Amino acid sequence: MIQRIQSFWLVLAACCMALCFLFPVAEYQYAIPTMDQTVTAELNLVARGEADMDVAMMQTPGATIEYSQKMSGFRTWPLVVMALLTGVMALVCVFMFKNRVMQMRTVAVAFLLNVVYVFLVFFWAVDAYGKAVEQAMMATDMSVTWYVGAYAPIVSIVFFVLAHRGIKKDEALVRAADRLR
Repeated sequence: MIQRIQSFWLVLAACCMALCFLFPVAEYQYAIPTMDQTVTAELNLVARGEADMDVAMMQTPGATIEYSQKMSGFRTWPLVVMALLTGVMALVCVFMFKNRVMQMRTVAVAFLLNVVYVFLVFFWAVDAYGKAVEQAMMATDMSVTWYVGAYAPIVSIVFFVLAHRGIKKDEALVRAADRLR
């Protein structure tokens, strides 16, 4: 039945994965000592902004340069694929209520994909993109600010665990009812 609590948790997990596309993962701020400027750069799953490096470098001294993700050439397609796959699997699991064993397995796979996604975001993407911006702009003093795009997948992991518990309870209830017959 769709109105079970695990359906609610799965929809919330899918919504959390959708938030990854709407909000940036991290924002970097660098100082360029030779030009007395600061550089800000955002890491998004889908690159935004223009890719004109000359316009960015010709700003007045003391100004803040907006560094576009398209300038770095950093590709986030592995993260995009994993986020889409995890979100779609969460929505598909909502409608697998007739086969609870398969639903539990699918939720477990989505959970593992989500854990790998979080690992890639924190240990690969944020580091690699930060170094790419640092080298391109010859900047120092990096500071990273985390945004919703970094925290939403962690919250969705919790929702996957709660959904798995709900499905397991339903399966136990059905098995107990079958024993009574």
